[in-house]
Amino acid sequence: MKALRTIPQPSNAPTPLKKALTTPLLYFFILGDVLGAGVYVLVGQVAADSGGAVWVPLVVALCLALLTAASYAELVTAYPRAGGASHYATLAYGPFAGFLAGFCMLAAGIVSVAALARGFAGDYLTEFVTLPVVLVVVVFLAALALLNARGIRESTRANVVATVIEVSGLLLVIGLGVWIVLRGDGDLGRLTQLGTESHGPAAAVLSGAVLAYYSFVGFETSVNVAEETRDPRRSYPRALFGALITAGAVYALVGAAAAAAVPTDRLVSSSGPLLEVVREAGGVPTELFGAVALVAVANGALLTGIMSSRLAYGMARDRLLPGFLTKVLPGRRTPWAAIAATTALSLLLALTGDVATLASTLVLLLLVVFFMVNTATLVLRRRDTTARPDHLRAPTAVPLLGAASCVALATQIEAEVWLRGLIVLAVGAVCGAVAAGRLRRGV
Repeated sequence: MKALRTIPQPSNAPTPLKKALTTPLLYFFILGDVLGAGVYVLVGQVAADSGGAVWVPLVVALCLALLTAASYAELVTAYPRAGGASHYATLAYGPFAGFLAGFCMLAAGIVSVAALARGFAGDYLTEFVTLPVVLVVVVFLAALALLNARGIRESTRANVVATVIEVSGLLLVIGLGVWIVLRGDGDLGRLTQLGTESHGPAAAVLSGAVLAYYSFVGFETSVNVAEETRDPRRSYPRALFGALITAGAVYALVGAAAAAAVPTDRLVSSSGPLLEVVREAGGVPTELFGAVALVAVANGALLTGIMSSRLAYGMARDRLLPGFLTKVLPGRRTPWAAIAATTALSLLLALTGDVATLASTLVLLLLVVFFMVNTATLVLRRRDTTARPDHLRAPTAVPLLGAASCVALATQIEAEVWLRGLIVLAVGAVCGAVAAGRLRRGV
């Protein structure tokens, strides 16, 4: 039996990150990341693929996300370190796979923050004020970086406030949907209409679930703050599963409320489907949802920025990225160098505006990461036979089904997205080979 891989550490090991996250803060961190800006456009897109029964693919997508989440929970409780998927892949398969997993996550995170910065400077902001996009992007990303560098506790407390606002807005949509139905203007029959002209019921569920699955990604970012969590082996599973189930329930209720309150074709044609519910109900200012959407976008960018910086820090500590990125602020003990580097890359992408062609590959990159995490769970379970009474262990079928679900979802992604994704993976593979070679030579 092979021994568990160890990752060489430099003699001048960096200052450990500060353990400041409690279970409630971690719960809100995950919930805020999952309930991101995507929910405000998700319902109409899912309805286009599945019909009026939007809640069905949302529930299916939740179940698929929980499979991979269980693998993450097992790995975090066994190896609570910054670096997340990159660290687990390195332990299971070596530095090349670790770099590739981390590269995919970093690419996804950096581009996501750039896209959210552009989104913040777009139509939602112009509901209130018109400013140059460049100015908004620079100020927005600088403010997020400063909050990130100030401390994980301050960042996650800001996330709690933002998440409460996001959830309140979604609960308002649910309440307005119920009101529309009660006053006789809705149609509960649409909640059982599964299928479209181009998709039968089964195909509609699969097609809608692939799209709905995108809305649940975000939970994977939380593994990168495991090292800053108090008692992660106890806190992390509770926070992770609690947040995912909460998000799934909110998504399903929002989907059902929107579908019952607004005709399906109107949801499909709208770029702001939840706004259609507000308009149908009347009595609530539409500007309210502009403000809520801005909070959602800013919160998503903050949490993704935290993930990206901690991932870069963890990869640098594992000697997969330059050692400069392990530098932390002496007092705050936050990875300032990694924060600065990832923010600079996001700023560069946001200012060039050339993020649309890469954005559609993000889910493909995450599916690659999820597949590696699920299989790494099985590999590490076989190699590490040390008894861990406080170590969560999922049934063997769960990571197997999680890996299979990643393959199944990847087959539904368009060929042109695959082409772009393979280019990104090729770049990561070259960089990973260089990093692995440096480790073997002890450079």
